Amino acid sequence: MVTLASCTLLGCHQSEPSGLTQVNEIANPQSVSSAAAPAPAAGPANISAPAAASPPEDGQWMMPARDYANTRFSGLDEINTDNVSKLQLEFTFATGTLLGQESAVLAVGDTLYFVTPFPNILYAVDLKQPGGGLKWKFDPKPDASAQGVACCQPVIRGPVYSNGRIFYNTTDTHTVALDAATGQLLWKTRVGDFNYGEAFTMAPLVVKDKVLVGNSGAEFGARGWLTALNVSDGSVAWRAYSTGSDADALIDTAEFKPFYPQYHGKDLGITTFPPDHWKIGGGTVWGWISYDPELDLIYYGTSNPSPWNHEVRPGDNLWTNGIFARNPDNGHARWFYQTSPHDLWDHSGVNENLLLDVNWEGKPRKVLVRPDRNGYIYVIDRVTGELLAADAFTYITASKGVDMKTGRLIHNEDKIPSQGKVVREVCPNSPGAKDWTPSSFSKRTGLIYMPHNNMCMDWEIKPVSYIAGTGYLGVNARFYPGPGDHVGEMMAWDPVARRKLWAVNEKWPVWSGTAVTAGDVVFYGNLEGWFKAVHARTGEVLWQFRTASGIIGQPTTFRGPDGRQYVAILSGIGGWAGALVSSELDERDPTAAKGFGNMIGELKKQSGIGGMLYVFALPR
Repeated sequence: MVTLASCTLLGCHQSEPSGLTQVNEIANPQSVSSAAAPAPAAGPANISAPAAASPPEDGQWMMPARDYANTRFSGLDEINTDNVSKLQLEFTFATGTLLGQESAVLAVGDTLYFVTPFPNILYAVDLKQPGGGLKWKFDPKPDASAQGVACCQPVIRGPVYSNGRIFYNTTDTHTVALDAATGQLLWKTRVGDFNYGEAFTMAPLVVKDKVLVGNSGAEFGARGWLTALNVSDGSVAWRAYSTGSDADALIDTAEFKPFYPQYHGKDLGITTFPPDHWKIGGGTVWGWISYDPELDLIYYGTSNPSPWNHEVRPGDNLWTNGIFARNPDNGHARWFYQTSPHDLWDHSGVNENLLLDVNWEGKPRKVLVRPDRNGYIYVIDRVTGELLAADAFTYITASKGVDMKTGRLIHNEDKIPSQGKVVREVCPNSPGAKDWTPSSFSKRTGLIYMPHNNMCMDWEIKPVSYIAGTGYLGVNARFYPGPGDHVGEMMAWDPVARRKLWAVNEKWPVWSGTAVTAGDVVFYGNLEGWFKAVHARTGEVLWQFRTASGIIGQPTTFRGPDGRQYVAILSGIGGWAGALVSSELDERDPTAAKGFGNMIGELKKQSGIGGMLYVFALPR
């Protein structure tokens, strides 16, 4: 059986006044719908988040994804669809930096924690002080030279809290552990080497007695890895590479049980590359990690192979652009699934994996749901690695679907790049139908709330040579909007019915994460600086606030020491989509920001530059 994605997944796009909701229809192999059906207040019976990975609400937000299941769901409901329109600004806090603010804002007890882009200062904000005063800050003093190997600005996606400690990464590949109460440095470990193109942008995750960290740098030919550090002292417990021998990848044939036969064989992380190319083969790990305590498995994605010019690296290029399930104690792999074999377009597989329990075709299944950059939403059995569904959620020309028998992506032969040829209308473009920006899942509605993009590109490969610590791409790219009157979209997706229910269209790519609450409110921001609250069941925009700069951060919500519910977001344009603005690049170069220069020069007129924490609440 082959599930093919239609290349006319455009829906009904009509212009509406700013701030109003656009409800679209989308074709898929199952059915078509344009409105969400109401769900019982207790949540739908056919889908849930596993209790062990998503415990009950305690009013705090201690990791960027809120829980191990990556739901970004808050059980707080003081702020709800009836009163969110009254939300008002409580206080702001300047970050002191002007690059992209991608950190989540953690809330632990009476303190907020967030980390800035370079120089990676971690702030602790005291909620008991009027206006959120500074409790302490920590400056790790990272090496300034590392900024040059941070692909899309030296951003950091947040700290994580565990057992009285705060852990976070710095651009120059150090991981830091601090006393959460005082800011005292407990340990600092150098995990990578930026001289070889490695950098840190990800938020770490603590699982049991391990701090899990992964590197960036596939655009510099860095070899990808996930490393576990011991919580106690920061020493390295294990490292699993994304390329190379089975021993390097921590693949033990007695434990490694992938579902599909293409992942069986010896040292596939070497043999699926040209000779020795695996040493600079990419597959970096800079996205989100999930953890199922019952199965005792972590799940994470690996990024694109290096370089972007695919002719340099014939083969499937394992273990890049896929999902690993591993034992957190020793790193040994349990299974692997590749979303984009022999990646043609930089469709890095680092996006979040939401852990859900579903009634699938009449049977209970433990699954993970992955919205991928290649334009498909994957539903995979998280016990075995079997693909259950792969549905297009956007306009796609780069591929023709996913073969459900083999699990392989079907490349569009008409779009495969070759030397001396410009391939036009490749959709989605290299940032993908959805980049790292995280989705959320509501335990009340059973829906996934996904920020994503509607972009295409022209793509031309060119000769490329590897020099350590320098760019290793071999491509000229030019981005432009996909079909319709919008470039970004915030949508609700039903992972059981496999369909889009509603969408809010945005003029620019949606580079902010989302959060959803028991009050049926979804929060997200856009590149113009609007922070929005929409109705989780209908998509109606219920409230919006204009911040000083574009938003690429991750909203969080929490209960303050006064018992009230608050919502926090960092404003500050940057990252890949906003680098043209905050790094003051020349929009006359269509290839600036690796392709965005052609597209968003106008954004300079609509978003200021700056970093600011905004905290909101209902009136007293």
